[in-house]
Amino acid sequence: DPRTGDVRWLHTFKVRLTPPGGGDHQVLAVSTDITERTRAELALKGKEEELRQAQKLEAIGRLAGGVAHDFNNILTAVRGFAQVLLMDVDDTAVREDLLEIDRAGERGAMLARQLLAFSRKQVLHPRLVDLNDVVAGTHRMLVRLMGDDVELVVELAPEPLPVLADPGQLEQVIVNLMVNARDAMPDGGRITVGTRAVSGSGVPQVPGLYLAPGEDGVLLTVSDSGHGMDERTQARVFEPFFTTKPVGRGTGLGLSTVYGIVNQSGGSVGVRSAPGEGCTFFVLLPLAAQEAGEGAGEAASPLPPPAAATTVLLVEDEDPVRRSVRRMLERHGYAVLDAPDAHEALRVSATFPGEIHLLLTDVVMPQVKGPELARRVQAVRPGVRVVFMSGHTSGSGAFEDAGELPPNLLEKPFSLDQLLRHLHAALA
Repeated sequence: DPRTGDVRWLHTFKVRLTPPGGGDHQVLAVSTDITERTRAELALKGKEEELRQAQKLEAIGRLAGGVAHDFNNILTAVRGFAQVLLMDVDDTAVREDLLEIDRAGERGAMLARQLLAFSRKQVLHPRLVDLNDVVAGTHRMLVRLMGDDVELVVELAPEPLPVLADPGQLEQVIVNLMVNARDAMPDGGRITVGTRAVSGSGVPQVPGLYLAPGEDGVLLTVSDSGHGMDERTQARVFEPFFTTKPVGRGTGLGLSTVYGIVNQSGGSVGVRSAPGEGCTFFVLLPLAAQEAGEGAGEAASPLPPPAAATTVLLVEDEDPVRRSVRRMLERHGYAVLDAPDAHEALRVSATFPGEIHLLLTDVVMPQVKGPELARRVQAVRPGVRVVFMSGHTSGSGAFEDAGELPPNLLEKPFSLDQLLRHLHAALA
């Protein structure tokens, strides 16, 4: 319509009419307005494309999670043996080599955590936090991270924005988005970080961004004045190892980590961009009830040695992991009984003549899972304390409350200090 600029779709059927007695031919044209139907079909096509993209990311995520799980078991053994040797070696040069092995193991663990974050299988520790506080808390670090040629503008909502999330992982989301924005502006520019509450029609119309009907949300936006992205790049931007950066700059895991953390936290993430027009990332999380309470962390305290004759029943189906954890425990003074599976653990529990103080078991094992094993052992030995080990949350279905992981869950790969603190907390 040239008057309003409105575009309409018409389906036209034309018939040529020939007069019986001759004369000029005429054409009968019948037009049907199919605008609404066409718009609905285009919208459906867009949703189908979003679904295909989500299914592709889900498949890649399952693969990444499986790789990271196996990698975590390997790293647990590598770091465990390295830390045991560090306690026995005095030679400075050898100790430095062992420290390098342990540092490399920690870097590998960070890579595995990024893969698990994308696949939504990492172990999270959510609590009630104010998104405004998290953004404000990272502000000083972000200013240093951005550099002098980047103007950082922070626009926080005046009211509290409580969300139920792992604060450390939420900070990781913010940092990754900010680093991505900075890299999109090699000559400097402006980055704007904003927060606000949204509901219903207030949710931006961005592919991948959604909010359950009747639910209120909290929106985090990170906008840059960089070179922007075309549609093909936007469609792949959350895929792991996909990057437009030169070789040697970035791993391609930053935005995939954001995608995984946000989705595992019950939210959604989307992007809006065009070449030459900058880019805006949107993170939408459910608004939490403020009366839910907020847990407070406690400062780490020195670890006392284990109580005299403390016996641990260690159950782990991966031989290298089981051997390394046994060495770590024995080196610190624990008496250790070990078993490669639940059936052997039950046999040891039934036949061992002394007291077993603690059961340290993997969650995902063949036939009998860790939580079921714990119930069976405690039925025979009611005083046994329990600590679980897991490489990712795929074993959460083994717990009675699959939506909430227990506090006595030790995330692989773990350090000697983390292992001992979990055991001390359980025994205390």
